[in-house]
Amino acid sequence: MKDFLIVGGGHNGLVCACYLAKAGKKVTILERRTIVGGAAVTEEFHPGFRNSVASYTVSLLNPKIIEDLHLREHGLDIKLRPQSNFFPLTDSESLSFHNNLADTQTEVARFSERDAATLPDFYAMLETVADILREELLRSPPNVGGGFVDLIRAGSFGMRAKKLSMAARRDALDLFTKSATSVLDAWFENDHVKAAFAFDSIVGNYAAPSTPGSAYVLLHHVFGEVNGEKGAWGHAMGGMGAITQAMRKEAERLGVTIRTDAEVKEVLVDGGRASGVQLSNGETVTAGKVIANVGPKLLYSQMIDEQHLEPEFRRRVRGFKVGSGTFRMNVALSELPDFTCRPGTHLQPHHQSGIVIGPTMNYLEQAYVDATQHGWSKQPIVEILIPSTIDPSLAPEGQHVASLFCQQFAPELSDGNSWDDYREQAAQTIVDTVTNYAPNFRDSIIARQIHSPLDLERKFGLMGGDIFHGALGLDQLWSNRPFMGFADYRTPIQGLYLCGSGTHPGGGVTGVPGHNAALEILKDR
Repeated sequence: MKDFLIVGGGHNGLVCACYLAKAGKKVTILERRTIVGGAAVTEEFHPGFRNSVASYTVSLLNPKIIEDLHLREHGLDIKLRPQSNFFPLTDSESLSFHNNLADTQTEVARFSERDAATLPDFYAMLETVADILREELLRSPPNVGGGFVDLIRAGSFGMRAKKLSMAARRDALDLFTKSATSVLDAWFENDHVKAAFAFDSIVGNYAAPSTPGSAYVLLHHVFGEVNGEKGAWGHAMGGMGAITQAMRKEAERLGVTIRTDAEVKEVLVDGGRASGVQLSNGETVTAGKVIANVGPKLLYSQMIDEQHLEPEFRRRVRGFKVGSGTFRMNVALSELPDFTCRPGTHLQPHHQSGIVIGPTMNYLEQAYVDATQHGWSKQPIVEILIPSTIDPSLAPEGQHVASLFCQQFAPELSDGNSWDDYREQAAQTIVDTVTNYAPNFRDSIIARQIHSPLDLERKFGLMGGDIFHGALGLDQLWSNRPFMGFADYRTPIQGLYLCGSGTHPGGGVTGVPGHNAALEILKDR
C-alpha cells in the first residue's frame, strides 16, 4: 500500500507531492498522459516548432513555491516581457501599456489626459486589494461549519480587513461583487482604455464585462508577480513545460514515484473512506490517502460511484459552474505579424508583448452575445503571444511560434452539435480576425494546432474546457470553493482530498492549491 496517491500530474499535483515528500511521506503520482505537467506543458506541434500548448504565460506562480521547490536550481528561468500589452485599435491607431507607469501614462494621455492622470490611483487601488488576496493565498479559507481553527481563521481575516481604510473596503467590495464595466466606468472615460483593462475580466471567464462578478476575474489576474515585480507577466524559457519539468525534478529528488500512461478510472471507497484507485487497464492501486488533482466536477461526476455521495451533494455537483469559453491555438509562422497600425515584420517591442484584439467595450460585449447565440463570436477576443521573440529555442531561425488565447466560445454547442464538427470553422474565424489587423498573418501560417473547448476537456481533463477547473464567481470562491463546508481541500469522503485549481484560490499556474492541500493533509493523522 502506498501512503499517498495523487491523481493527475499537473503542476498542483507535483507541488502537493513535493511538500508531502519533504515531510517524509511516500507519494505516487498517477498521470493519464505520457508526460506530467497537465495544461502547463511544452510540445512540438510541427517539426522544429515548440510552444506552450495550453497555459501560455507566467505571473501567478507563487514565489514561495519557486523557492521551496528549488525551481531555479532545476533550470527554471523566467523573463519579464519587455513591454506589457499592445492593443491594435484601428488601421492606424493602437494603444500600448508599458512596464513603466510614466510611459503608459504618456500613451494613455493620447486618448484621455484625465485617464492618464487617474492611472496611478487606479493601480494603487488594485494593488491594495490584490495585497488582501496575496495575504490569503497560502492560507486555507475558514471552512463554514468547521471548528475552532476555522473561527480563528475567520477572525484573523476580519482583523486584517479591519486595518483597511473605508475607501479600501469599498474598493474590495466593488471588485468582489460588481461587473468590470461598473468598476471601470467609475474610474475612466475613454472606451479604449476601459477595454484594455476589461480584457482581464473575461480571460477564462465565459461572461461579458457587464456580468456581475467579472471585476473579480480582473483582480485575479493582477495578484501575481515576476522576479519580484508585482502584477508583471513573463515567459518561462523553454515554455510552460519548463515549470513542470523543474517540479518533476524536485519531486523525483525527494523520492516521489511518478507513473505516466496511468489513467485513473475510479476512486475506490470502502466503508466511507477512500482506499485507492482503479486504473483504466483494470489495475487496482491501494493507498492510505488519495489526493485528486482534477477538477471537482470531474472527480465527483465521473470518478466516484454516486452511491458514496449524498443526494444533496450530487445536486451541488451538477450545479457547479464550469466552462471558461476558451479556444486555444498554436501557430507556426514564417514571419512576424505586420500590423497596419504598427507596420513591419521586423522585430519591434509590440511583438514581445501581449497583443490583445478587443478594441472597445462593445466589442467585448458582443463577443459574448455572439457565443451565447451562435456558439462562438463572429469577432472573437484574441490575445497573441509570440514567445519565440524572447526565446529563440522554440522555432527555427527567422521563424516564429505564436499562442492564440481566444474568447468567447461556448463550452458546449447547442442542438446537439459537437465542436469536432465546427473546430476548423471556428479556427478560421480566429485567423480571419487577426488578419483583419495584420494582413500578412493568414499567409504566414505554416502549421496550426487547435484546441476547442471539447479538445481541452479530452486532452487535459478540463470539464467544459474550463482552464480554471470551475468559474471564479463569488459563489465559487474562498470559503465556497468548490463547495461551502469543503473549502479546506477535504471532501465528503474520508481520506480523499482535492489539490487542484477547483479549490482555493482558483485557476492559473500558481501552485498554491497544491501547497495548501499538502499542509491540510499532513494535519490528518
